Amino acid sequence: MFEQQHIDYQDSSVSYEAVLYLRVSDLKQKTKGSGLQSQETRGREYAKFLGIPVAETFHDGGVSGKILDRPNVQRMLRFLRNAPSGVRYVVIIDEISRLARDYRVHFDLRDAIDAAGALLESPSTVFKAVRDADSNYTEGIQALGAQHWREKNAETTRNRKWARLKGGYWPYKAPLGYKMQRVEGHGNLLVRDEPIGSVLQEGFEGYASGRFSTQSELKRFFEAQPDFPSRLPDGSIRVQRVTDLITHPIYAGYVHCDILGVSLTKGQHKGLITLETHDAMQARRNSTAVAPARKDINLDFPLRGFVTCSDCDKPLRSCWSKGKSKKYPYYLCQSKGCESYGKSIPRAKLEGHFAELLKTMRPSQKLFQLVKAMLFDAWEQRSNQADEIKVTLKRDIRALEKQVDGLLDRMVETTSTRAIQAFERKIDELERKKLLAKEKLAHAGAPRKTASEMLELSMRFLANPCKLWETGNIKLQRLVLRLTFTVLS
Repeated sequence: MFEQQHIDYQDSSVSYEAVLYLRVSDLKQKTKGSGLQSQETRGREYAKFLGIPVAETFHDGGVSGKILDRPNVQRMLRFLRNAPSGVRYVVIIDEISRLARDYRVHFDLRDAIDAAGALLESPSTVFKAVRDADSNYTEGIQALGAQHWREKNAETTRNRKWARLKGGYWPYKAPLGYKMQRVEGHGNLLVRDEPIGSVLQEGFEGYASGRFSTQSELKRFFEAQPDFPSRLPDGSIRVQRVTDLITHPIYAGYVHCDILGVSLTKGQHKGLITLETHDAMQARRNSTAVAPARKDINLDFPLRGFVTCSDCDKPLRSCWSKGKSKKYPYYLCQSKGCESYGKSIPRAKLEGHFAELLKTMRPSQKLFQLVKAMLFDAWEQRSNQADEIKVTLKRDIRALEKQVDGLLDRMVETTSTRAIQAFERKIDELERKKLLAKEKLAHAGAPRKTASEMLELSMRFLANPCKLWETGNIKLQRLVLRLTFTVLS
């Protein structure tokens, strides 16, 4: 199995002991594979073949950065330098690529091992104790071979990922809300992962429509969902996590990768939302910031931001006041200089008066039927316009394609780098508009739901706003407030 080596490790003048260095290229091999275990088994068998005991084992796996800076490499070098008197260590590696897959790094680490007074051995490669021109040449060729294999493997992986992306497939780990599944004719394809897929869809559509006015509100919505993962120890979710979710076009059914040079491409998977909804989220995110709703508003004080002080006309604040045995909720004015400064109103009293006010806002039956007829008539007219909308969208798509072709012709003729970059930006913008128009064209026609289903909540609100308020559902209560009154803060 192993060839006879050039050093006599049974020489009684020196005591030789083995040090095993094991390395795998990624964390998955370290935690789930048998890479380290098989290398250690082979290394121990080789040490037994050489007739020397194993003194220590060092291993690396799934660690990025320069090899010489890795903690376990530094630990191994310190261990080698601190060899007891009369002991010489022999570093055993499985093969030359386990030391390093870079020509320069290989010899840097090789020199560091030599400087520590240790020898290098491998069951796959012969390393001479005294390096000469021929041994350096042979070892260098092998190190270059390992480097070429690494670079070629990375190049092949990159090309395959690029091809998958261009074909509309996501080649990376499935994002939250999706799972990777083998599908005939597609290979690995993203498919919706429930129930988190529906949670994300509701959150995205709510943020795009204004139901959640800020990312903080959307964050709290996700935190309230028991199935939402990626939580911090206190159960919260990072704001950056929400930002990453709402800015990723994969949820609109598209893939892209700037690193691989793949622009926005229609994906083979089904999106949780439309591209139009995705763009609406970006427009809201980039619009003028508004003050985020406080946690206690949604949970305990739904009227905050909608009621003002009768003296100074400033929005009322809210608080919990501690009594002898329990806490009591109040609305109060905290505007300095106001006659009512510091005066509080019990929450039950104020919200009770508000409910009475809502009851007076109920429309007459005749007006209700008129508005209902108008809404359904508008719905019918919109449905009848589907064919006209399709014609318009097809015309827009042809116009966009013509503009792109014209810009490409101009880009070929110019030699200015700045002009080419400007053309590329404009082409990307037009291509995005074209994708959006194609998506609208695909959905133009019959609505996903009936008029009754789509207008049910509107009809319930118009019939009697107070009924929605009395449900106690904070989402419906905030909806009633936003549809009925002006938001103050």
